[in-house]
Amino acid sequence: MTSPGIKLPSMIQHYIDEIREYAREYGLDFFETVFEMLDYASMNEIAAYGGFPGRFPHWKFGMEYQHLSRGYAYGIHKIYEMVINNDPCYAYLLTSNNEADQKVVIAHVFAHADFFKNNLWFAHTNRNMLNEMANHGTRIRQYIEKYGHSRVEDFIDICLSLDNLIDIHLPYIRRREMPLSYEERELPAQDKKPLRLRSKQYMDPFINPARFLEEGQSKKTETAEDSVEKFPEKPEQDVMLFLIEHAPLKTWQRDILSIIREENYYIAPQGQTKIINEGWATYWHSRIMTERALRDADLVDYADHHSGTLSTGPGRLNPYKIGVELFRDIEERWDKGRFGKEYEQCEDMAESKNWDLKLGLGLKKLFEVRRLFNDVTFIDEFLTPEFCEKHKLFTFRYDPASNHYEIASREFKEIKEKLLFALTNFGHPFILVEDGNYKNRGELLLRHVHEGIDLRMDYAVDVLSNIGQLWKRPVHLETKEDGKPKHLCFDKDDVKSLSI
Repeated sequence: MTSPGIKLPSMIQHYIDEIREYAREYGLDFFETVFEMLDYASMNEIAAYGGFPGRFPHWKFGMEYQHLSRGYAYGIHKIYEMVINNDPCYAYLLTSNNEADQKVVIAHVFAHADFFKNNLWFAHTNRNMLNEMANHGTRIRQYIEKYGHSRVEDFIDICLSLDNLIDIHLPYIRRREMPLSYEERELPAQDKKPLRLRSKQYMDPFINPARFLEEGQSKKTETAEDSVEKFPEKPEQDVMLFLIEHAPLKTWQRDILSIIREENYYIAPQGQTKIINEGWATYWHSRIMTERALRDADLVDYADHHSGTLSTGPGRLNPYKIGVELFRDIEERWDKGRFGKEYEQCEDMAESKNWDLKLGLGLKKLFEVRRLFNDVTFIDEFLTPEFCEKHKLFTFRYDPASNHYEIASREFKEIKEKLLFALTNFGHPFILVEDGNYKNRGELLLRHVHEGIDLRMDYAVDVLSNIGQLWKRPVHLETKEDGKPKHLCFDKDDVKSLSI
């Protein structure tokens, strides 16, 4: 269907209706999908806002718009479509696309919509985020009117510099107990009621004897006293949440930081599933086009643009290419039974190469993979030595002597490790809140979980300074540089490096 007030060309509407039915026949299951057509300027504008035109105002969106517009004008890149994880899904088509491109894009959109609806890693996301983002924009515009544009924008700059300091697995794992109610937090420790075990009234003296309640009260008091000395009890990765809960922020500042954190959690699954999501959409647009929707007049344009989508330049990982090829490999393996103990223990190369049990389980397996996996688990589970050899995958490194990048290894283990390392936490460093009362002076201690790659110190210094502006007291960061411990401290508008 189309959104109110938007009239799609009759031919485009026909393609949408036709391809929607093809997608459903193949078993795709998606939210109702709303299509709109935009010219390149409007497409770039919405893309600059991440697909949400009602988002809060900020200079970074204008900068992104200029970047996209120049890229389009110089022929460097072109946005063929966008699709938004929402219920209903919203998809934007580019008016300048030819008919073959429009068909491909429509099929691609329905596959993305199926992935958004059914993939486990999107299950927690807000399906009304289009309206929620507009509400966020309204609230921030109200703060701008009340407190001034520069003041609010400067604060947003600080918040955006922290946007990767979240725990992307928090929606799926309960990291800590639920917080106390406001009334419980306000009570002195000695006034809080001790824990009572559930019991019938006549059994209560036996289940909850007076001595047990006194011991429980004593432990709660000791815990409360200990928590004043050091918190959180365990290191926490969600630095943004810790600052929301404990930094001395004004109400409007806390709200803006919460808004940006909420949007980051909504966007995070798209980063976690870039390869598998694009691979799934490419698999289905390719299959729908070649088996059902492609006409003779579309053949050359389709072949030209589809090959461009899957092309891979030097030193670049194309998520469309590796994603769709892995899906095709999985389909072939499960159709032919090339999995399990018997196949893996086969040492005869000729027998292994011609192995075909004719199980026909490929399509069923693809839908299972679409439902359960993200990029890290997808690569970890299904990347094989045979796949790497077939597609000529390798790792590379920069050689300062020749001033060129060169192949470092074709070993499967190294290829897989490098891919997984780049995908884990989006390649960002793990920063934990270690202590919010460091040195018993209310200072904040952060710790970098060092995984073999040093922090970029210019980034670290800027981010530490921004956290210090929120915390209003000294902020420390423990890390390593060149294998040696390093301690950074922000205090009074300056970051100092201290020896440990």
